[in-house]
Amino acid sequence: MVSRSYSNLLELASGEAPSPSFSRMSRRIPRIMTVAGIMSDIDDDGSDSVSSDPSSSSSQKDRIIIVANQLPIKVHKKTDNSKGWTFSWDDNSLYLQLKDCLGDEDTEFIYVGCLKEEIHPNDQDEVSQILLETFKCIPTFLPPDLYSRYYHGFCKQQLWPLFHYMLPLSPDLGGRFNRSSWQAYVSVNKIFADRIMEVINPEDDYVWVHDYHLMVLPTFLRKRFNRVKLGFFLHSPFPSSEIYKTLPIREEILRGLLNSDLIGFHTFDYARHFLSCCSRMLGISYESKRGYIGLDYYGRTVSIKILPVGIHMGQLQSVLSLPETEAKVAELVKQFSGQGRTMLLGVDDMDIFKGISLKLLAMEQLLLQHPEKKGKVVLVQIALPARGKGKDVKEVQDETYATVKRINETFGEPGYDPVILIDQPPKFYERVAYYVAAECCLVTAVRDGMNLIPYEYVISRQGNERLDKILGPEASTPKKSMLVVSEFIGCSPSLSGAIRVNPWNIDVVAEAMESAIVMAEPEKQLRHEKHYKYVSTHDVSYWGKSFLQDLERTCKDHVRRRCWGIGFGLSFRVVALDPNFRKLAMEHIVSAYKRTTTRAILLDYDGTLMPQNSIDKKPSSKTLDILNSLCRDKNNVVFIVSSRPRDKLDAWFSSCEKLGIAAEHGYFMRMKRDEEWETSIPAVECNWKQIAEPVMQLYTETTDGSMIELKETSMGWCYEDADPDFGSCQAKELLDHLESVLANEPVTVKSDSNCVEVKPQGVSKGLVAKRLLSSMQERGMLPDFVLCIGDDRSDEDMFEVISSSTTGPSIAPLAEVFACTVGRKPSKAKYYLDDTAEIVRLMKGLACVSELMIPIS
Repeated sequence: MVSRSYSNLLELASGEAPSPSFSRMSRRIPRIMTVAGIMSDIDDDGSDSVSSDPSSSSSQKDRIIIVANQLPIKVHKKTDNSKGWTFSWDDNSLYLQLKDCLGDEDTEFIYVGCLKEEIHPNDQDEVSQILLETFKCIPTFLPPDLYSRYYHGFCKQQLWPLFHYMLPLSPDLGGRFNRSSWQAYVSVNKIFADRIMEVINPEDDYVWVHDYHLMVLPTFLRKRFNRVKLGFFLHSPFPSSEIYKTLPIREEILRGLLNSDLIGFHTFDYARHFLSCCSRMLGISYESKRGYIGLDYYGRTVSIKILPVGIHMGQLQSVLSLPETEAKVAELVKQFSGQGRTMLLGVDDMDIFKGISLKLLAMEQLLLQHPEKKGKVVLVQIALPARGKGKDVKEVQDETYATVKRINETFGEPGYDPVILIDQPPKFYERVAYYVAAECCLVTAVRDGMNLIPYEYVISRQGNERLDKILGPEASTPKKSMLVVSEFIGCSPSLSGAIRVNPWNIDVVAEAMESAIVMAEPEKQLRHEKHYKYVSTHDVSYWGKSFLQDLERTCKDHVRRRCWGIGFGLSFRVVALDPNFRKLAMEHIVSAYKRTTTRAILLDYDGTLMPQNSIDKKPSSKTLDILNSLCRDKNNVVFIVSSRPRDKLDAWFSSCEKLGIAAEHGYFMRMKRDEEWETSIPAVECNWKQIAEPVMQLYTETTDGSMIELKETSMGWCYEDADPDFGSCQAKELLDHLESVLANEPVTVKSDSNCVEVKPQGVSKGLVAKRLLSSMQERGMLPDFVLCIGDDRSDEDMFEVISSSTTGPSIAPLAEVFACTVGRKPSKAKYYLDDTAEIVRLMKGLACVSELMIPIS
């Protein structure tokens, strides 16, 4: 099956598709196709994948494809009674502001998204042509029913409330999970991927996806182009794991985001919550290297970027200079300052999370506690339309109107209303004029992603010379401004001079209002100066450039990695590995096994012959039979190399007479069952255990789910069953503690997967490999076949020794060497097998070959 988008690309290559064009290596772009309905299944056919031609790379313009739910385009029906539409840029769109700030002769911006108006199917081709030629926009047309279920259904009734910490405890609170809405969400994300496929050059172009409407889009793009350069930025909060884990499709969303190369968040809290969810639900840990936070996801490094968005300084300053802005400011000065009144300003969407009612109650409390403020303080509340719809929006509106009416009836007087509610959205210049005239701006949302209202207020208060004349003598330099902001909004951490409040605490918000009014002028000026310096230097240009620089840095190794996809549907992910790393083919190793005469086989146990999650760790009779078959072949030397104590290994493998065993990472070794145990290094004293055990015991008592594993020469603190975040935190602390108290002891402290272990210095599995090869060399047995299999960090020492020995005297020239790790991941081994089941099948196959080759006596 060849996808429709791929067919377009084929037509494009042959020059058969008539289409508009724009500058990019004279490539022609096909018309946008319409999609008539919902995709019934979320799995893609594997043949949809498209390989890009590296030769298409060019030194022409860099291209950035900006993908968002809505295009930065205003749509109007023609007013001259003729059919058709008129289009213009939406200057208030963040995505257009990105182009204004970053666009230059070397960068080309392509936009993919929906229009704000429904376009009849008969007009869609014509509209696509116009938007592509005039604005370089690729519209995504969706049937009304599909769009409603996707946007108003899943986005606004499921994701948006949950990401703002509202659990669907009842059908009225956010709504129950709706499978049909989820299917619509997935289908729309897939349609977006199809639109992107029609224009993308995957080897060169960068794709930047925005916000929670398109969180599984990275999966569809990554499936089509394994090396796509893909960034994602979330403009809403990301909830804590306790909230997020209630989402039935939680793993699909996380894996969708992890198919990006770079994921951006406004604050550290949002990023921390996301990382915690990845750890708790997917078992993926992160680490910070040189200031960059990264997750290792199947060999790909997914970077995390913490970067608050900014405002468009140039646009705001140009609005401040408009004559209509100056006229509106003069009107407001006369209305408020001219009558000796101080204006407090609120600008919020009329939705359940903006806290408008709480702000009004705080205003009421202020007038109750400070009767002298009556007639002197006015709260102007600009209520912008809610982006969603439903019963909750209607309830917020009704409560707001009722509260305003009650306050004005209680505290108002002729010519004075303490609260002025503006429920018709003002033009942007009018809003800016209110910023200029307001003594204090109040942003008291109970939960919000970023909220740029405080930034706009600060820049507006800086004003210009003409506005200073209108404001009169009070507008002296230095400037002043006051902010009261909720501690639950994204911009709060960056506004250190603001009065931060808990919006639920009405008394505290009222006190903050009072403080903002009566604060000394010099302090107001200092706070404003601090905010202005930050906001003016961290604008939308800074935000965009910083994100794209990190995206380029993250993607620079793409061409050097070998990539392939695994998994179905939304579980799809890409494995990226060194080009020399490949799967160990059964026919390859069996062929090498047959033609060789002296073989060394080293096998890890836990995670290799025995699954890590197995409850009973004792080897099965099947495993013992396989090992015995291999050991009966006189050409083989077989070794089990484990971290487990020797008494347990001795008991488990007592039926394997000729099996060699290395215990406790190789400290104890024996070549056969009836031989004495030897030590790989001189015997060591274990007095250090008296120091280490009490320390480990302390952490065990304070970490539920952890335990101490005691061995003869080593000991470990295991926290596999502990809380992932707490266990990891405790492990780091324990590692530092043990390194400190054991600094003068002949031991090494190491942290491995869910374990902190103390063992004698110089002991490693690599030492076992060296001893085994040396022993075989001393006996005149130069192995011409070496197989080494392991799954964790400690086995990498064996792989390193085996690989480096190929040029030494301990292995026969032209020997067949197979260092193999379990699972596709970065490793010093050159081969991999997927799981323990494949390892057992491989060993069974080799055992069968040996059985056939052993002569019958």
